[in-house]
Amino acid sequence: MDQIFAPWRIDWVERDDDGDGDDGCPFCALPEADDDGESRIVARTEHSFVLLNNYPYNPGHAMVIPYRHTGSWGDLTDAELLDHAKLKTRTLDALDAALDPDAANAGENLGGGPSGGSIDDHLHTHVVPRWGGDTNFMPVVGDTKVIVEALDDTYERLRGAFAEQSGADVDGEDDAVFLDFDAGTEYDG
Repeated sequence: MDQIFAPWRIDWVERDDDGDGDDGCPFCALPEADDDGESRIVARTEHSFVLLNNYPYNPGHAMVIPYRHTGSWGDLTDAELLDHAKLKTRTLDALDAALDPDAANAGENLGGGPSGGSIDDHLHTHVVPRWGGDTNFMPVVGDTKVIVEALDDTYERLRGAFAEQSGADVDGEDDAVFLDFDAGTEYDG
């Protein structure tokens, strides 16, 4: 049996899971929690938020998630769709500024089961930074993926990059950055 020592994961294992939100959906419960830092929500907008993945493929693996609980893009309003698209663009820019990846993957697991997603009834877009050489011998030979940075460190770096963007507002030390797309400033990335 392969064993990986990851002591930072105990916070996730011991979290309170009180079933808040639609059918216990973590994407509904986490934005309602009192501590964005603990929830690892790095940015928010009127209709969406950015959450670091607790089981990242790479450092900086984030998800852009609409607040509305739905598994169908057709259920979202035009304002929600545009907000999600803009936040995805801002997420890619924040990842570039914070982590300087060589590329990125962005995509969705739609329909549950065969799509590979573990949460199929609440839309979300994965944004995964990639670097040349980030796949080495470990996954091939050892069937093990090495994540080279702790989630808390990635959170601080990415949150800082969002805070530097136009229209950004940060209320408190542990709050996510709020991005106001209507703040009257043009964003040129």
